[in-house]
Amino acid sequence: MSRSRHPEVHRSDRVGWLRAAVLGANDGIVSVAGLVVGIAAGGASASTVLATGIAGTVAGAMSMAAGEYVSVQSQADTERADLAVEKRELHDDPHSELEELAAIYRHRGLSPELAQQVAVQLTAHDALAAHARDELGITEELRARPMQAAMASAGAFVSGAALPVLTALLTPHAHVAQVTTVVTVAGLGLTGAMAARAGGAPPLRGAVRVMFWGAVAMGAAALIGQLFDTAL
Repeated sequence: MSRSRHPEVHRSDRVGWLRAAVLGANDGIVSVAGLVVGIAAGGASASTVLATGIAGTVAGAMSMAAGEYVSVQSQADTERADLAVEKRELHDDPHSELEELAAIYRHRGLSPELAQQVAVQLTAHDALAAHARDELGITEELRARPMQAAMASAGAFVSGAALPVLTALLTPHAHVAQVTTVVTVAGLGLTGAMAARAGGAPPLRGAVRVMFWGAVAMGAAALIGQLFDTAL
């Protein structure tokens, strides 16, 4: 009797790009909207508000890409260094490494005999991969990918920043600060819900938490702009 396969959807392989994309999109919306609202509340002209938004978008995207690349590259360098050490130890003292792997499996609940058999078979198949996964916690799905993270972060930042920039462009100048605030909070709710859904969390919870902090940021930006109420 044939048995149908049970389909399972896992989201752990999305962690690298999803984290960078969510961070980039939210940062793009909040930071550029904060600039637009702050400058508009300070009495700046329409052209100055728009130029500020565009400049903030370009600078922010480059900053996000560079920061994400350097950060994730550091993680990748650490992983490579750990793998190099493990590879050297496998070459110099394979018996100790085999016993170390068996001890890991015993600690996870396998009997000593079965742990030894598993360690022997996995070592014969791919010793470095077994130690990377079970000793170091490094898997192919979760490996650091600096360029992927940098591109995801920069692209998401630009996508997020487009919301306040387009709002400033299309809204009558007298209402830019108010309309941008409302649109920004709504946009954050949407991105928060989408990110939570992609990560397997409740969409409403994800929406509420980013909307709250977005509203706080917009309020702070408007307050600062009013404190420096000077037409530019």
